[in-house]
Amino acid sequence: MTKFAAFTAAELAPGEMRKLELPDDRALAIYNVDGKFYATDDLCTHGEVSLTDEGILTGKIIECSWHFGSFDVTTGEVLTTPCNRDLRIYPVQVIEGVLYVDA
Repeated sequence: MTKFAAFTAAELAPGEMRKLELPDDRALAIYNVDGKFYATDDLCTHGEVSLTDEGILTGKIIECSWHFGSFDVTTGEVLTTPCNRDLRIYPVQVIEGVLYVDA
């Protein structure tokens, strides 16, 4: 895994999410859930729609607005259908105020 600098922790307030574009054309979603940071793949596992562009984050739950499937962003676990495959999660570290993701 490679460590990618995302942005500063101050740029992502609690309850917000942001997309991180990686050099290999993948995108990750970074979430701030009550001051703790999490990262998942940005694409819904059901419809391949961007969760940061089209999703709704409520607490630790991200809901895809296309078919209303949802995931727990802290674990990647599917919570509602039609999604049937968990999101891949990635470790996030805060180092000197900057978010780093191992992906």
